Amino acid sequence: MPQPALPPSASSQSEQQYLVITALGKDRSGIVNTITRLVSECDCNIEDSRLAMFGEEFTFIMMLSGKWNSITMLESILPLKGAELDLLIVMKRTRCIETTYYPSTAVVKVVVNDAPGIVEQFTNLFTTQQCNIAELMSKTHLVDDGLPPQLEVQITAHNPMDDNGGVITHKFEQLCTILHAQGSINIIHNPKMQN
Repeated sequence: MPQPALPPSASSQSEQQYLVITALGKDRSGIVNTITRLVSECDCNIEDSRLAMFGEEFTFIMMLSGKWNSITMLESILPLKGAELDLLIVMKRTRCIETTYYPSTAVVKVVVNDAPGIVEQFTNLFTTQQCNIAELMSKTHLVDDGLPPQLEVQITAHNPMDDNGGVITHKFEQLCTILHAQGSINIIHNPKMQN
């Protein structure tokens, strides 16, 4: 028979803990405020968050920090509140990691006729160049006058090559030409990290 998990030691209880939460459900007034209030009542801090609408559904993603007791309390209360609000709640403990240094960051924006596989072609471009995709947003816009829907894509990717973004810029412009896309790329040079 498995033994119950022991509570962490006093030293680890005092260390900062991190929790990632995703809430998914039907959008209605006050729902985000209800979730953030619960986080605050459990004495947790919102380190990072994103909210997006998909049809009638919204999704709210947060990374929280707090003491062990605070995070544990939220983990026990949030599923009950999610059931009450008809939300799908997913939670996972995580760690705060040291930031990896990348010589540059590429920020791209693309507008192109929508078609299956377009987003994958751009994510594949960055993956094959060993870039780390940090943010991805895409949205399809309907256009008047019987024109095809337009897909807008924005990607932020960290570039490991110390080449002033030359290779990724060239590959990105090639792909935009092939797809007849309007695209822009901005290379941000990151200062070297101090030891």
